[in-house]
Parts: sequence; C-alpha cells; structure tokens
Amino acid sequence: MRMTNKIMRNNSAYNINQNKILQDKLTNQMTNQSKIVRPSDDPVVAIRALRLRSNVTTVSQYNDKNAKDADQWLTLTADAMKTVDEVLTDLYRQVETSANKYETSEDLRILLSQMKQLTEEFYSCANVDYAGRFVFSGYRTDLPVTFTEEDMKKMKEHPVSFNIDEKFGFEDISRVLYTGFDQVADMDTNITSSTNSYEQTVENTTMYRFRISYNNLDSLTKTDIEGNPQKLTITLPKYEDAATNPPTVYSDVKLEITAPAGVTPGTNFAATVNVVSAKDSNGNELTPTSVPPLPTSVSTALGALDVQEFASQEEAYKAIAEGTCTGIAYVPGSGELVFSDQYYKENFSESAFEGGKTFQVNYDKSTWQNGDINPVHYFKCLETKDLAAPGGNPHVAEPRKTWYNTQVEEGRTQDIYYDVGYNQQIQVNTKADEIFTHDVQRDLDDFEYYIKQLEDIEKLEANLKKKMEDYAEDSPEYKDLALRLEGVEKADAHIRDNIHTKFENQMTKYQKYSDDSRVAMTDNATRGSRLELISNRLTNQKATFKEIQQDNEGIDITEVAIELTSSELTYNAALMATGKIMQTNLMNYI
Repeated sequence: MRMTNKIMRNNSAYNINQNKILQDKLTNQMTNQSKIVRPSDDPVVAIRALRLRSNVTTVSQYNDKNAKDADQWLTLTADAMKTVDEVLTDLYRQVETSANKYETSEDLRILLSQMKQLTEEFYSCANVDYAGRFVFSGYRTDLPVTFTEEDMKKMKEHPVSFNIDEKFGFEDISRVLYTGFDQVADMDTNITSSTNSYEQTVENTTMYRFRISYNNLDSLTKTDIEGNPQKLTITLPKYEDAATNPPTVYSDVKLEITAPAGVTPGTNFAATVNVVSAKDSNGNELTPTSVPPLPTSVSTALGALDVQEFASQEEAYKAIAEGTCTGIAYVPGSGELVFSDQYYKENFSESAFEGGKTFQVNYDKSTWQNGDINPVHYFKCLETKDLAAPGGNPHVAEPRKTWYNTQVEEGRTQDIYYDVGYNQQIQVNTKADEIFTHDVQRDLDDFEYYIKQLEDIEKLEANLKKKMEDYAEDSPEYKDLALRLEGVEKADAHIRDNIHTKFENQMTKYQKYSDDSRVAMTDNATRGSRLELISNRLTNQKATFKEIQQDNEGIDITEVAIELTSSELTYNAALMATGKIMQTNLMNYI
C-alpha cells in the first residue's frame, strides 16, 4: 500500500487527538477523584456506583437521622423516668419515717403537704416533650398526659365531659377502715343510762371498695352537656340466679343506675337499678326483650339491689357501717363504690374474675382541674365538647363527640417504632399508663380523709377536756364528759391505728409503683442498649460502604499522575516526530 504524506498526516493527527483525549480523561479523573464522568465511561463501575451510593444514603439516613432521633427520644424518656423513680423513692422514705402512729395531726398535715409537692412533680414528669412531641402520650404526641392551665382556659370557654369505661380486677378491691364516733360527739344525746356506754358505741368497721381513678365525678342528679339525665353503668363479672336449680350462672351482667325523679341535688338517695343485659354460659347476650329473654328472676333480683348515692365520703362509710346501705354506696365526690364486709364476702370472690372477667364501671366526669390526668391516654372514653359560643345559648351548636382508645379492644397499642436498619425497628416510646398511675394521687386523697378524721377527734378531745374544767369532778356533767372522753380516746386509738396501717400499706404501694417504673426504665434502657449496638453496626456499615464506594469509583492518584505524565511525554514526543516527518516529502528525493 502506498503511504502518502496526507495519510501520514491524518494518522498522526488522529493519534495525537487520541492522546489528548486520554490526557483529558486523566485530567478529569485527577480533578473529580472519580474513575468515570458519565456512565458510558465504564457501565459496570456506573451500575455498582449507583447501588453503593443508594446503600450509603440509606445507611446514613438510618444512622445519622433515625437512630440519633430515636436515641434522643429514649434518653429524654430515661431522664424523666429517673426523676420519677427518685420521687417515688422520696415518697417511700416519707411514709417509712412517718409511720409512727403517735404523731399529731399537725405533723401529718405537714407530711401530707410534702407528699403533695412530690406527687405534683411525679405527674409533671409525664408532660416531658421532645421537639414539641410529648413522649409519654402514645400516638397523641400533641396532647400532654395531664391537663394544663391552657386546657383549663379552653374548658371554661367550651365545657368538656368524658364518659369513661374503667375496668377492675379482683386485686383492685381495697379494704377501708372506718371509725365512727358520732354518738360520742353528740352533746345533746346521753346514753350512759342504757346498757351501752360511749366507749362501746365507738367501733372500727372494715369495709371494701372499688376506687375509681378520679374523684369529683358527676352526680346522678345532674344532666350531661346535651341535657340528658346522668347514669352510672356497672357490669358485674358474675351473677348466680338462685331461682333455678342448680343456680344458672350469668356473666358480664350490666346494670344501669339512675336517680329517681324529684331527687334534690347534693342529698343522699337510693338509686333506681335496671338490668340492661347479661351473657349466658354460651356467651350469648341476653336482654329483657331479646329472644330468648333474660329471665325475670334475674332482672327482679338485681333490680332490687340497694345502690345509694352519697354526698360525702363520711356519710357513705357511716351508712355502710350502720347497715343502712346493704348494697353498694356510690360516692361521686371521692370516686368510690363502697360495700360492707358481708356484701363483699357474698358477692365478690376471686373465682368470679377468672377468665379475664372484670368489674366494669361506666361513669361521667365533667369537672376537671389543672394536673388531672387526661383519660384519653388510659381508658376507652367518649369526649363530648360543647362548641357553642361562650356566654350565649349553651346548646346552639351540636356538641362534638370523639371516641378514644377503641382500638384497645382490637388488640392494638400505641407503640411508636423507628426504622433504624434494614427490616429493623425499635420502639422509642413508653406509654403513660406504664408509669403514671392514678393511684399516686388517689392515695393522697385517702391520707386527706384519715388526717381529717384525726383532726376532728383531736379537736373533740380538746373541747371535752376544756368543758371538764367548768365542772366539779363529782358532778354528773363532769362524769358524763369523762365517759365521753373515754370513747374519744378509744376512737383516737382506732384512727391512729388506721393511719398507721395506711402508712404500712402505703410503703408496699409506693414500692410497687417504684417497681413498675423500674420495669419501664429497664425496658427503655434495654431498647437503648440495642439501639447502641445497631448504631455501632450502622457506623461500621457506613464506613465499609464508603470504602467499597471509594474502591469502585475512586482513583489511585499516584497511578493516574504517572499515567498523565507519561501521556504528556508521549504527546510531546509525538508532536516532535510528526513535525520532523512532515518537513520532508517525495519531492525532496527526486
């Protein structure tokens, strides 16, 4: 083949251009620190780069954002629970050091004031928030666990009422000790002429109760926001119909309790009881109008149940102790369902609660205070909110009704999970009902009652002693007062013994509350430890992926620099050789 100068020139130009392309590629690699600029440079490297970059991005999301966010949530929760544990420990120490039954009511009142401060701190920990989200509120992170002053202002403008379903087990039945000394304190009555004495009229009576989570419940004499009569619904775990042989056993017997017409609000009264429904042995729900219907014997017997509402705790206890209330005493003010020792033995047994059966109470509460626990975090409840304009007709607008916690019956919880790895989730929240029990506040209500009793008996004792100074020792008045004083001293001993028993039981309760909080702390710490392991692994994964990514896309600077220098030398040499060759042609030899 004949090689002409033109062919040589074209070949040289092409080769020089290819050398420049190589220099450009090497220069871009040096500048970008990457093997490729476009996918066509190396499709295999490009595909691997896309996958590795996706891996690095995903791991960075998990490690740098999700895991850190979860860790901060868990840490904040742990700090709050640490404070809760310290508060419960302080409360335990308070009752432990104050169990001496010979302390005065003034000493106990000071103690109660200190316990109230600690209790307020206990519940204030429930409203800890993280970046505007309340950490103990489950899915409702926009709602604090307890009502705040801002909530109280809103409720004044738009009243809110809750219809609450609360369930109790056999272990929730608590014992109450009541000391009655009315006859000793009644100066208009003299009983020394009878066979009894003042001292004999003083008795310490044991009774039992279901203590509802709230006090100041709505009285049955009131109407709700919509103007409907109030009602209390009680569901008994078991009832035996004695009219059949053998007795037929029914479960989940629902009773609807209402106030009779014409009852004056704020007074004691016997309520009307209606049987709404019950379940037979096969689990079928029966009502008085169903097919088959609930037997008349059941409706008649339970309809005759003695349920009375009392305006005060003292009056309810007195009625149970004296036997004027033979069934259940409902005390909306203190939030209790009280019954006698005999009624407890006849109607409540541990076997009645077997198989998950519960004693259920459905009640209404429309009076709330700052610091009260919001029921939406604990119970299945219906919120009714009056949306009418303040100061106008209270029922201009239809009240807004909202159900809460209906998912509990479906087995769903409000656990919040964060994605912290491939197919890995970790729970970050601890729910309020795992730690912040209503009982801490309700226990203070019991202390308040017992201390009030002690204050009353101390005041009565001081008054009797002062009156005795006005009479001669041999006078009938002095002797009567002396006998009364003996009864008062007996009542004082009983009350002090009751307080002492309350302190002893309270130590056990605070220990239980503390144990529950520590279980929650342990669960939170365990999740934190697991998150730490996951974070460490994610950090290592991130470093590994980046190293692999660097190996796939990155360059060896030394090698590229040598290649670039070599290409430059080759380029310069090619220019020199081409220039020399292009200076001669065929005419130089002819």
